[in-house]
Amino acid sequence: MAQSAVPATETSTIAPISAKAIAPWAVFFGILMLVLLYFVGAEQGATALISGEGVHEWVHDGRHLLGFPCH
Repeated sequence: MAQSAVPATETSTIAPISAKAIAPWAVFFGILMLVLLYFVGAEQGATALISGEGVHEWVHDGRHLLGFPCH
């Protein structure tokens, strides 16, 4: 019948990932989430970085879904 590629006496282990290896990715995704939160929650207000209605129209439904008022 079928034979296993790994002998029955060996067990495979996954090497742990260090915090030093995860830190740059955590910072990157944290900054990305803050930027997305800004555009969904605060853009088109007193701190608008981009003029016009384009950003508002792109994030309008997400803004309501997350509970941010815009009208």
